[in-house]
Amino acid sequence: MKILPFKIPKTSQESFRLQEDREIHFYDNLHQHPEIQLTLILNSEGKVIVGDFIGAFKPGDIFLIGPNLPHVFRNDQKYYENPQEGQAHSLTVFFEWKSFGDTFLSMPELSHLSDFSRQSERGLFIQEPIKSRIAQLMKCMFRKTGMDRLIVLLKLLNILSAHKNMEPLASSGVYNEFDELDGRKLADIYRFTMNEFHRKISLDEVADLAHMTTNSFCRYFKKRTRKSYVDFLTEIRIGHARKLLQQNDLSISQISIEVGFNNLSNFNRKFRSVCSITPTEFKKLHENKKDILVHA
Repeated sequence: MKILPFKIPKTSQESFRLQEDREIHFYDNLHQHPEIQLTLILNSEGKVIVGDFIGAFKPGDIFLIGPNLPHVFRNDQKYYENPQEGQAHSLTVFFEWKSFGDTFLSMPELSHLSDFSRQSERGLFIQEPIKSRIAQLMKCMFRKTGMDRLIVLLKLLNILSAHKNMEPLASSGVYNEFDELDGRKLADIYRFTMNEFHRKISLDEVADLAHMTTNSFCRYFKKRTRKSYVDFLTEIRIGHARKLLQQNDLSISQISIEVGFNNLSNFNRKFRSVCSITPTEFKKLHENKKDILVHA
């Protein structure tokens, strides 16, 4: 059995699925499905895990998730503490290449799509210069029916496949060898970490959560996620720090404490190791981008 397998409902009248989610928060269990998933975030913020990739999401972001790639969109804690119906909002397209026919990707006119299908297996973060156009087409698709909807999907895929500078999200490797127990265990660990990263977390505490010895847990987590738990926790903390640094209402020392670091020098060192720049440099870079937008 796959890691929390998720069944995408489709009727006999459709070869691919459109889904609009407007919830208190997004579905927050680590899961996978054979369909490729293209998701546009319209509202809410949080963290996204795709394979061994950890990042943040915000309104306007677009993620493509490859087939059978474990993933989860986990909203920030405020969406759980102050629930308001519809504050997490997204549009998603689910499709499989086989829906177009067995010879579709082998057609010489579609060689670029064949290359794109391989590239997309590890997931992609869609950015400009094509992000705005992809978002526009996704919204358009929800207003179409029948063949008109299919034509828009093909236009969308053509734009994606023509853009050559997208970096894969997840590392290469097999992600569909987990069983359901692995899925539930990892989902519990992820959920715990995203809720508690702001405080000191010991390996013993997380190992107890997984009902394992500390050494066994460390080996287990590294084997299934391709990173140590300490590195995973650090990436979660730095991801939240990046978000706080863009808000300009806390000092860097305050942010380091807010995300769970007990001293500023350690925070600076870890931030640089993950982001290749210091928190101060990151903050200035974001401020310069805002100035450019204001005066454009």
